[in-house]
Amino acid sequence: MKRFLVALILPVALFAAMPAFAKDTMMERFFRGKTTATGSFSAINGVKRQFDVVLTGRVRGDTLIVREDFVYSDGEKDRKTWRFVRTGPATYSGTREDVIGTTTLRVDGNTARFTYLVDLDSGPGRNVVRFYDKMVLSGDGRSVTNTATVWKYIFPVARVKVDFQR
Repeated sequence: MKRFLVALILPVALFAAMPAFAKDTMMERFFRGKTTATGSFSAINGVKRQFDVVLTGRVRGDTLIVREDFVYSDGEKDRKTWRFVRTGPATYSGTREDVIGTTTLRVDGNTARFTYLVDLDSGPGRNVVRFYDKMVLSGDGRSVTNTATVWKYIFPVARVKVDFQR
């Protein structure tokens, strides 16, 4: 009887001692360390912008922090930092400086999806749009393609495409 209890309790105790989110998703595997990207933004009003990005990712506990250093084709530079806190085996709560509130990122195999509000007006006015992002990890794990549709009210107003490389 004693052996039976030990055999029953030991696996339960070991399982309880394991971290809740022991397995990294594509997010941690791909975005940890240095990553580069090229991208484009195209709006229905004719605005088009090309950009390059250098990303630096690090994992601290249940948080993935990804700093994005942008250089646009016109020479403008910008820096944004995503903070994704793991909330489940394949979900994160994310924030960034220009994001209104938080986003929930969901990973399903090699695909991550998330949507978020951004105020594009850096001044006192407001120009709030919603991004719908879909990131797909390639079969060899060396690239991620991010496509996003940008909506204003009920209308799609822009598209973004970013190709990340390891």
